[in-house]
Amino acid sequence: MSIQADRDELAIVEVTGPDTCVQPALVGEPIDEAMAAGLAQVFKALGDPVRLRLVSLIGARQGGEVCVCDLTAAFDLTQPTISHHLKVLREAGIIDSERRGTWVYYRLVPAALARMAALLTVPAS
Repeated sequence: MSIQADRDELAIVEVTGPDTCVQPALVGEPIDEAMAAGLAQVFKALGDPVRLRLVSLIGARQGGEVCVCDLTAAFDLTQPTISHHLKVLREAGIIDSERRGTWVYYRLVPAALARMAALLTVPAS
């Protein structure tokens, strides 16, 4: 199965490995400068342990989203510090947010996770 990509996404194709497991792999030419810059921003955002843990907490939450009040309680950091880390993740396109009354709810962006997974997957030989 082939998935067509626009400028902001990597093209991936499923290939069957020796153990008949289906794995996505990069196809075509290496990524261009613009895509490399975008992906570098994503990986840089994930390079901080607090942000990596925030992504993990959001992804592990039943229903796929979590209130900022619950995220702040999970760390020994101030609310402004957590908000800064969430802003970096949002600007990198890893998470999205929605304000509901007083609170902001965060969820992962599946397309961003798919792009990272596609880049990191080694095709079967």
